[in-house]
Amino acid sequence: MSEQQVEQQFEINRIYIKDVSVETPNTPEVFTWDWEPELNVNLANAITELEGESDLVEVALTLTVTVMLGEKTAYVVEVEQAGIFTMTGFDDEHKAYLIGAMIPNILFPYARETISSLTQKAGFPPMLLNPIDFNALYHQHLQEQAGEEAAAE
Repeated sequence: MSEQQVEQQFEINRIYIKDVSVETPNTPEVFTWDWEPELNVNLANAITELEGESDLVEVALTLTVTVMLGEKTAYVVEVEQAGIFTMTGFDDEHKAYLIGAMIPNILFPYARETISSLTQKAGFPPMLLNPIDFNALYHQHLQEQAGEEAAAE
């Protein structure tokens, strides 16, 4: 291997909950209502490069689950599941893929379990979120970005 070639290394250094909240604004009345929930799930991905560490990055996946019963909120659960990852020897395109697709796929099961546990502890049925295809979302984002760039020209 030449000096210019760097071996690629991807490593999970740590996975942790960065922030969590549960809001049940209509308790105790909500427990007497018919349980016909309307679910809304929002997700966001934030990236922070660690100071002085060119190969270390923190990625935080935020999931916000809002459950409505008619016009009233049953609960809102938000989990910011984060991790610190080492990414050595990857070009920008591959780093973007790791951050936009692979790492969220790693973090999501942890966030999903936390949401399920918190909804039960709040007195509601466990919220079992379906898997999310972050790979497809990442490629969709790239296509939208390419379309916006083409429209700007």
